[in-house]
Amino acid sequence: MPMIRTIRRAVSRVIHRKIDLSHPARSPLGSSVVNCVTYVDGVRRFGPPSAGDALRGVRAAGRGFVWLGLHEPSNDELLSLAGEFGLHPLAVEAAGHGRQRPRTEEYDGVLLSVFKTCLYVEHERLTETSEVVDTGELVVLTGPDFVITVRHGGHGSLGPLREALEADPVRLARGPAAVLHAVADQVVDDYLRVADAIQLDVEAVETSVFAGRPQREDAGRIYQLKRELTEFKRAVLPLDRPLHVLATRRSACVDDGVRPYFPDVAEHLTRTTEQIAGYDALLDSVFQAHLAQVTVAQNEDMRRITAWAAIIAVPTMVCGVYGMNFAHMPELRWTYGYPAALGLMAVACFVIHRGFRRNGWL
Repeated sequence: MPMIRTIRRAVSRVIHRKIDLSHPARSPLGSSVVNCVTYVDGVRRFGPPSAGDALRGVRAAGRGFVWLGLHEPSNDELLSLAGEFGLHPLAVEAAGHGRQRPRTEEYDGVLLSVFKTCLYVEHERLTETSEVVDTGELVVLTGPDFVITVRHGGHGSLGPLREALEADPVRLARGPAAVLHAVADQVVDDYLRVADAIQLDVEAVETSVFAGRPQREDAGRIYQLKRELTEFKRAVLPLDRPLHVLATRRSACVDDGVRPYFPDVAEHLTRTTEQIAGYDALLDSVFQAHLAQVTVAQNEDMRRITAWAAIIAVPTMVCGVYGMNFAHMPELRWTYGYPAALGLMAVACFVIHRGFRRNGWL
C-alpha cells in the first residue's frame, strides 16, 4: 500500500504540474500587471501596452475586449485603474482586499466575482504539522468590453488558461464572459484535483489506524488533516451560491451564450462538496475508531497489570505470613519446610497464571 500511494502521488504531480506561461512583459501601470492584451474576434492583437490606451482603442473600434491580469496590486494601482475602467469603489476595495468569501456582485454594470484558489501541498508523509492545502484568492471584474483578473497568493496562475483560450478563438470571441467562465471552471477543476489528492491522505491515515496497535501520533495526524480539510471546505462550499447566481440570473456582463455553461461548473463543485463531506465523515469515524482502539489497549494493559498483581500477591502473602517471626508456626522447624513453601508458591502462581491465560488476560 505505501508503495502504491507513492506511485500515485508521483503520477499526480506529473499530470497536474502547473507551468506559469504568463507573458513576462510588464505594462507601465506597475509591476503588479502580469499581462494586458486586446482580443478582437477571439484573436490576440498587439496594441498599446497601457491598459487605458487599450480600452480606449477597443471602445473606439466598437469591438473586442481587454484582458488585464494583475497579481497582488497596490491600492494606488487599483485606484488608477478605477479611473480608467470606471470601477465602483466597492469593487476596487474588494479587488485589493485579499481575504473574502466567494461571492458575486454587480456594481454599475461591472460584475465582481470572488473565487478562492486551492493548491495541494505535496508531502512524503502526513505528520501532525503537515500543510495539506494552500489557499489564495482570485477576483474577476467583468465588464462589457474588459475583464480584470486580480490574483492573491503564490499559486493559481492564469497563464495556462490564457494560452488555452487563445488556442480556441471561437470560445474567446464570446467576450469577457467566456473568460469568467473559464476562470470559474479552472478554479473548480483545481478543487477536484485537491480533493482527489486529499483522498490519498485519508486512506493513509485510515490504513495506519487499522494496521495494528494504535500509534501515539495518529490522533495528531487525524486532527491536522481535519484542520486542513476545514480550510479546504471554507474555500469550496461558499462558491455554490455565486455559481448558482451566474447560471440563473440575467446580467449584461454574462450573455445568454455563455450562461448555460455555468451549471456544468456548478455540478463539478457539487461533486467536490460531496467528496469533502465524505472525507469529513470518514475522518470522524476513523478518529472515533482510534479512540476506541486506545481505550481497548488501555483496558488490555490494565487487565495484564491486574493479572500479574494477582499472581505476585500469592508469594507476597506467604512471605508476609512467614516473616512475622512467631514462635509457633506450621512447619517452622521441618527440614523441608522452606522448599515446600517455595513449591507451594510456585504451584499457586502457575495455576493462577494458567487461569488468566485461559481467560485471555495474559
